Amino acid sequence: MDTTAAALVFRDAVDTDVDTLVALVESAYRGDASRAGWTTEADILEGQRTDPQGVLEIIESPDSRLLTAARDGRIIACCQLEHRGDHAYFGMFAVSPTAQGGGLGRIVLAEAERQARATWGVAEMHMTVISVRDDLIAWYERRGYRRTGRMTPFPYGDERFGIPQRDDLQFELLVKPLG
Repeated sequence: MDTTAAALVFRDAVDTDVDTLVALVESAYRGDASRAGWTTEADILEGQRTDPQGVLEIIESPDSRLLTAARDGRIIACCQLEHRGDHAYFGMFAVSPTAQGGGLGRIVLAEAERQARATWGVAEMHMTVISVRDDLIAWYERRGYRRTGRMTPFPYGDERFGIPQRDDLQFELLVKPLG
């Protein structure tokens, strides 16, 4: 039995989780603390990854949910699910750096896909990933996502999304059929 999955409790975030979730997302992607895990963006982006207002907007949106995964009462992973017609969008995926590398991300992703199918009846999951994140894209490809080659520009100049450390950032759309 997978003890990683057995010990997890999934639930939708509520407004009292906002500060915890901002701290979790920041710890997974920015600054020196993020270097403890493999999902860090610290070498390509500085500044914030999200803020309380952005997290609260997801929680309060009727077409979105922020799924959390907790162990021993502590939130250790989260992801955004947004209903977009015939597909769901997957974003703001964060796993605590100290919990990375043990299969937790795979379990959370699978639960997010299951819930998107069950809740909205969607046939596909979409996500965007910074195109220079080859290791992260490869991880998603091993889980059935495919690269589309469809790119959207990184929002240079909008510090809500971070401060780029290079000039070649863009987002690539990845898609997975949910069968």
